[in-house]
This record gives sequence, structure tokens and C-alpha cells, in this order.
Amino acid sequence: MAADSTARTPLTLPVLPLDDEVVLPGMVVPLDLSDTDVRAAVEAAQAAVRSSGNKPKVLLVPRVDGTYAATGVLGTVEQVGRLSDGDPGALIRGVGRVRIGAGTTGPGAALWVEGTAVEEAGPGAASGDGALPGQVAELAKEYKALATDWLKRRGAWQVVDRVQQIEDVSQLADNAGYSPFLTTAQKIALLETADPVARLRLATEQLREHLAEQEVAEAIAKDVQEGVDKQQREFLLRRQLDAVRKELRELNGESEGEESDDYRARVEAAELPEKVREAALKEVEKLERASDQSPEGSWIRTWLDTVLELPWNARTEDAYDIPGAQRVLDAEHAGLTDVKERITEYLAVRKRRVDRGLGVVGGRRGGAVLALVGPPGVGKTSLGESVAHAMGRSFVRVALGGVRDEAEIRGHRRTYVGAQPGRIVRAVKEAGSMNPVVLLDEIDKLGSDFRGDPAAALLEVLDPAQNHTFRDHYLEVELDLSDVVFLATANVLEAIPEALLDRMELVRLDGYTEDEKVVIARDHLVPRQLERAGLEPGEVTVDESALRRLSGEYTREAGVRNLERSVARLLRRIAAQSELGDRKLPFTVTDGELRALIGRPHHVPESAQDPAERRTAVPGVATGLAVTGAGGDVLFVEASLADPETGAAGLTLTGQLGDVMKESAQIALSFLRSHGAELELPVADLKDRGVHIHFPAGAVPKDGPSAGVTMTTALASLLSGRLVRTDVAMTGEVSLTGRVLPVGGVKQKLLAAHRAGITTVVIPKRNEPDLDDVPEEILRTLDVHPVSDVRQVLALALAPAEAPVTAAA
Repeated sequence: MAADSTARTPLTLPVLPLDDEVVLPGMVVPLDLSDTDVRAAVEAAQAAVRSSGNKPKVLLVPRVDGTYAATGVLGTVEQVGRLSDGDPGALIRGVGRVRIGAGTTGPGAALWVEGTAVEEAGPGAASGDGALPGQVAELAKEYKALATDWLKRRGAWQVVDRVQQIEDVSQLADNAGYSPFLTTAQKIALLETADPVARLRLATEQLREHLAEQEVAEAIAKDVQEGVDKQQREFLLRRQLDAVRKELRELNGESEGEESDDYRARVEAAELPEKVREAALKEVEKLERASDQSPEGSWIRTWLDTVLELPWNARTEDAYDIPGAQRVLDAEHAGLTDVKERITEYLAVRKRRVDRGLGVVGGRRGGAVLALVGPPGVGKTSLGESVAHAMGRSFVRVALGGVRDEAEIRGHRRTYVGAQPGRIVRAVKEAGSMNPVVLLDEIDKLGSDFRGDPAAALLEVLDPAQNHTFRDHYLEVELDLSDVVFLATANVLEAIPEALLDRMELVRLDGYTEDEKVVIARDHLVPRQLERAGLEPGEVTVDESALRRLSGEYTREAGVRNLERSVARLLRRIAAQSELGDRKLPFTVTDGELRALIGRPHHVPESAQDPAERRTAVPGVATGLAVTGAGGDVLFVEASLADPETGAAGLTLTGQLGDVMKESAQIALSFLRSHGAELELPVADLKDRGVHIHFPAGAVPKDGPSAGVTMTTALASLLSGRLVRTDVAMTGEVSLTGRVLPVGGVKQKLLAAHRAGITTVVIPKRNEPDLDDVPEEILRTLDVHPVSDVRQVLALALAPAEAPVTAAA
């Protein structure tokens, strides 16, 4: 713009900010007075002209992100009243452009500024861009044509005439301020362009670009609509074409189609068993006859895809390096001799069968079905991966905990929506071979309800005499599972149905000895937790004495899960102290450092406690051994006699006992009553005094006959006043004649006695063969006494009486 195109007239006006809005000269806009800034500017303008009678004047300034534009619009307040929605408002007309100067003071709370009115040059005068009047007329004509086109598209016919009547170039350019498609930045550009010709050219360019974008959008929408119409026509025509082709095929005796050709070729090219191929070809024929609109076609395609994806003839070669497999098992798991021997036997026998051409006999291959039963944390699940690694096979884990639907095992019928094969078929498909190692995890946690019994569905899967012809409800073709090695894991043997257990070879994992725990922690747990704690192997060393104390006094379990948590807590504490600057690395953890790092031990052996604080420090308390879902455990039995004047006669049992254990207590009491004289016990008082037997840890349910000798010993100790030896624990069922009968879980009970610091254990004589399963290092630390009569138990367990003690005492 030329320097002489403007005349500067000083103005002092209150600022009315417009957030993200722009008002051009000539526009009349309503503004909401509920806005604080708007109301302050209008009131200040009214106060300034109250005595003169002129219309209040304000300066309309666009404000974008808190920044004011350099040019505003002089506005006159035409009217103050109510807007259409009832809120207070003001009608303001834009008059002319004002270049904003410095701030000043004025009445009211508004911001006052000094400004200079911008007087625009006429279209006929020489302007900065050299536009001529003839060119201006053409430009105005073009703008009116574009504006008319846009208004007609919007249906604003009443505005077309008003635009056509505008002759002034400046007014015509400023009329673009009403265009809703312009952005705030575009409107500010129009506001700050003082030359009317340049402003009209800018408005024309903006309108032309918008119309071009609108034409492209309309063309795209038209193309989309035409495409949809075309697809609908094509769909109808193709349906008619399919119907015609179907009629022609039936007339010519043909049975081929494009999609069915693809499936037929895939089936013929696949290496499928003969019966599976026949079933697949029948389904292809059904697909050829089915209409594309029928849901049956989708079901058939899904079934064919599932059948073609199964590895019918894919098998991995077993690693027949028997010593190598033994080394793999020993490297990945310490202990667990029984299951390692069973896998080694399986590989040796399979190698000899293959060498002699006996790989398949009677349609059956040499698979295996093992049940790994033991407490949590002994490595049952991870053992499955080691077995697969040692055999060179694929490994798949199938979680059965909480499964209550029989269809989860055997699959859904294809008539159901969303039908799919069962977990066994999906496991074989995932493995990619017909001879994987499949781990059936937590088989004792299966449930049953109205949807069937999953355990019953597993009977065929785990039966070596039947699983070579396993039929899934979804596939409905025979699947050979005889080459699969099934490993089922369980914590509680009694929770497995008897028929299912009969089909599996039972391998017990009764827990680890303390020496085995130390080896596992040293070779496996500590390196793994060092990595998880972000420590290098040489930065922290855990001494064997610390590991032994962690396993003996900080944890008491059959497995090593809590031991690993203790190791992790120990290493985390060291890592935290290192970061805080309280400990320097490298560092060696000894047993003396444990208390300072992770606190006091939680499981102190009974024999290590003060004699006065031991639970067997009073007559009537005996130490028994029991088996729980978490392995073997030490169980204390307490007995007491009620006062003859206050207590009622009879037997009271507490501690959440089962029926079998209650009967054992009755038998123990009856035996002592009938043989009291022989045992030199004052049993006469039992007639009139109540007997109370309690098993501590009353929140834990208990049942079984193996506490019979323990209850008998506790009652005999109470009546005789002789203490039960602290270092003695016992197990066994007692009969009315005093015979000690065999019980189960001897190995787990001896391991529990060893963990608890017991040195002498009494077991039934008929359980003596079970000692062969107990590790030699455990037997060396225990003095095991096999007995056949309860009198032998009392002679071993009861300490000599130091002084005569009556039953009443």
C-alpha cells in the first residue's frame, strides 16, 4: 500500500476483544453481553458518550490464543437489549478499519487504546499493485459470479440480490466476512489488507479455492454413491449369474464352481489320511451345492480350513540320544528322579521299537500318559518343557483349571454359531506336529455342571487303547493321538476321578530335600532373579549358608516357589541399597546378613525353641504328620480333661475335622478305656469327665485316619502326666485292638518332619517299603521306627515321668 493512500485520524476507543472471530467493516453482528470483556467495552463506550448523545463506539479486535491483531474495526453500538435466547446482548455495526497504537486510560474496566483510522484508496486511484478500473470491474464481476454460485448451492436466494447490488469494491470485499467457510486466519488477512482491490482479489481467491474443494468433495460423494449403486447391481447380477450357472451345471451333470475348485484342489493336494480325504471331498460337494447366501457355506469353509491346517502327516523326529536327554533333564531340574527315569525309559523303549520296525503296532504308536502329582512349586509345569526339550518335540500347554464345559475338550457341534474344535485338537494344530508333548495343567481343578463333565471327555483322550481313533465333535473324523506324550499335573490326587486316574501312569513329586533346594536356588533361582533385579552375576553372591537358612527358616514348603520369592526380595533390597548409596557392590550374602536385609525368620524348628515354650512342654500334646495340598506338614494334637464338677462327660472334637478323623478319635478313646489297666493309666476318671481333643489351625479342614496314633499318644500323655518327646513325630491309623495300620504319603511326611527339625519318626510297620522312595540324605538325619502296635508308640514317644502326676493335675 502506498504511503499516501491513508490519512491518519487519532482515535481513543475501548477494546472489545473477539476470541477466534473477526468482524469486517459493513458487518452487523450481535454480541453476548454476558462475556465480561464485551460488557466492559460496551459500558465504557456508553460512559464516554453519555453526555454527547452520540452512539457509543468500540474497537473490535480479533484475539487468537491471547494475541491481539494489529488492525481492528471501529464499531458503533446500534442497540443494547436481549438476544433471541433471552441473554443480554448488543448489536454492533462495523464502520472502518483502525490501526491499533499504544494503550491509554479511559472510563470503565475496559482496555483503552489509541488508534488511527485507515482511509482506503478508491478503485480508480493508482494502487500498489497497479490494478486498473477495467480490471477492477472484471474482478468484481468474477467475485459476484462466484458468490452467487456458492449462495445458490446453499439455497440462500434472498442474499443473491443484495450481493449483486453492491457496487463499492471495498464493501464487496468486506462482504466476504459473512462467509462461514473462511478460517480466522483468512479473515484476519482480509482485515489487515487495506487496499480494497487487493482485498477483493484475496476474497475472490479464497472463494474460488473453496468452490474447487466443494466440487471435489461433491465429485467424491457422487463417485461413492455410484460405486455403491454399482456394487448393488453387481451383487444382484452375480446372484442371478450363479443361479443360471447352477441350473446349467445341473442340466449338464457338472459339479464345479470357482470357489469349490479352489477347495477341491487344496484337498487333493494336501497329504490327508484316506478317510479324512473322503470326508473333506464330501464337504466340498456340499459347498458346491450350497448357495452363497446360505450360512451352511460359511460353516463348510471354516471346517475345511480347520482340516487343511491340521498337521495330519507332520511329525518331529525324536532325539534318541538317551544320555543327552538325561543330561538335559538333569541340567534343567534338580531331583525328580522318578519322572526323569520314566522319560529315559520311554525314550529307550521307543528307540528299540523303532530299530526293530515296531513303530506302529495295531494302528497304535508308542505314546505315553503320565500324571505328575505333587504339591505346588515342585516344578510340574516347567518339567513338561524340559521333557519336550529332551525328546526334541514341540511343547503345548493346555490349562484345564476351572474348565467346566465338556465341549472345551471334545469340541462343539458344527450346528452351533461360533463352533470350534476342542482344546486337544487346537493343541495339536498349534504344535504343528502329530507327536507333541501336551501338558494338561491342573487336571484336578476340572469342574462339571449342566454343560457336561470335562473329566469324562478326557477318558478317551488319555486312554492309550482308544486315543488312536479320537473323534472331536467339530471335526467328526478320526484323529490319531497315540503318538502324543500327555503329561497331566495335579496337586491333590483324590480330586482326580478314579476312572481318569486309572488311564494314567502315576508319578509322584513329593517335594525337595533341603540339599536339593539349595542346589536349585544356586543353579536356577539366583541367576534368574539376578537378571530380573538388574544385577550382574558378579555383583551379588549368595552364599550356600544363606540359601540353606532361607530354605529352612524363612520358608517351609515342599516346592521352591516361596524360596524364589525370598531370593527375589533379598536381591531387590540389595539393589535398592546400592542405588541409595548404602551398600557397595560386589557383595556376598551370608546367613548372618539375612536378618538385617529381610527381617527375622518365620519358621523356627520346634526343637530350636526354649524348652518351656515348646508346644509339647505340657502333658496332652503330641506331634503328628499329615499331608495337605501343599505337601507334608507337622500337625499338633492337644487333649484336655474337663473338671468333674463343671464339665459334662463325653468327647468333644474341634479344629474342623472330617468324619474319618472324628471316628479315629473315638477309636483312640475306646482303646485307652479298654486297655487302661494294662497301660497303667488312670482311666476311671474318663467315665465322669469330659475329654476335649483339639487340632490347632482350626480354619484349615482336616480329615483322614493317619492321626489315630497321635490322638492316642496325646490322651495317654494327658492321663499319665508324662510329656511327649519334642523330637518325636508320628503317623498311622490305630484300630480298636491297638494295631497300627498303614497310611499314605509317607515320603511327604518324612520330608515335612525333616523341615520341622524332627529327629525321630514313628511310622506303621507295613509302610516300611515306602522308605525306599525317601532320599538317602533324609533317612540319615531321621531315626525312623516302624511299629505294629500302639504300645510301641507310647514306649517311644512318652518321656519318663520325673514325678508322680495325677490326671487331675
